Amino acid sequence: MVIDMAHYAFLDENNIVTQVIVGKDEGEAGIDWEQHYGEFRGQVCKRTSYNTSGGVHSNGGTPYRKNYAGIGYTYDEQRDAFIPPQPFASWILDDATCQWKPPVAMPTDGQVYLWDEASQNWVVDV
Repeated sequence: MVIDMAHYAFLDENNIVTQVIVGKDEGEAGIDWEQHYGEFRGQVCKRTSYNTSGGVHSNGGTPYRKNYAGIGYTYDEQRDAFIPPQPFASWILDDATCQWKPPVAMPTDGQVYLWDEASQNWVVDV
């Protein structure tokens, strides 16, 4: 018998992810595992999928909450999504993917670039 495992994120009072665990597959044994783990820990618990990024499941399965949760991510109830920390003040949240996008697209000329917040542009990594 193969038992599927799922991932669950625990949230603090500000909906910030404090821990992600591996647990039982949702619905296994007729139990709501989000509720079970949340009650056990005394924290809100939300399922997340290791294979979900930008609202797409990499294996064609059901995407969970836009992005795989990580410590420090925010859970947005209205979007039912995990949002990573904003990397730079100038970056804008893409509502469709719940990922941060730079105000200027990164060049695609094969060089390695880093974002420079002061100039709000990409600079070649030397």
